[in-house]
Amino acid sequence: MCKRIRLISTGLYGLTILILCALPAAMQAQEVKPKPPMYTYVANWQVARANWAEMEKVDSPVNEALAKAKSDGTIVGFGMDINLVHGPDAETHDVWWSSMSMAGMVKAMEAARGSADAGSAALNTAKHWDEVLVARYYNWKSGSYKGAYTRVAEYQLKEDAPDDALENLSQHFIVPLLEKLLADGTILEYEIDTQAVHTHAPGMFGIVYITPQPEGLDTVQAAIREMAKKDPLKGQAFGSMVVDSAHRDELMKSEGEYK
Repeated sequence: MCKRIRLISTGLYGLTILILCALPAAMQAQEVKPKPPMYTYVANWQVARANWAEMEKVDSPVNEALAKAKSDGTIVGFGMDINLVHGPDAETHDVWWSSMSMAGMVKAMEAARGSADAGSAALNTAKHWDEVLVARYYNWKSGSYKGAYTRVAEYQLKEDAPDDALENLSQHFIVPLLEKLLADGTILEYEIDTQAVHTHAPGMFGIVYITPQPEGLDTVQAAIREMAKKDPLKGQAFGSMVVDSAHRDELMKSEGEYK
């Protein structure tokens, strides 16, 4: 019998209760717990096409600085991405790193900036912006990867969504699915990000995963469809809590390392 009866049984709250009550007792007992916060700094660049070839040369010293930061424990992972689906206001390239503390993230930022080529035409003529993210739900396989693919799905919670909407979605729907895909090797890493430094409206969150092969993109989508088919209430719950028109996706070619 479901004991989660503190939520008001109307609207979004009622749908959440209905779904939690429908979950098998064993699944409720294995509820996913949030982890210590992991902070990620993302430096985005919209580089002119004529300068794309230069980015590999620009990235090399930054990559060395971040590898050193990972080796000494300052960060737990880092990587670089090339956007495969371009938009008028989207990045073409990015570099990122993750740390288990804000201090570690900032120390790596200073090291990366100190190693970058201040005279690079590719960087100096590019549109640039940064993001600072935090995740409480994440996991990865240790090691390096190259030629992998990163998929990002961004969503905006509705104004009337429950305060614990993202926690419920993560614990009962998103994380169990991604953990299964991580265990079978379909993906190498996943995280559910919100902004630690808000440059967008509160309520935005992103679901990120990295797959080593292009076939993994299809495998993940098939797993999502299968979950929705077997447990349609899960899809209804997700849809009831997010703004459809705010959804955006990214697909990137990636390389990086995790401790």
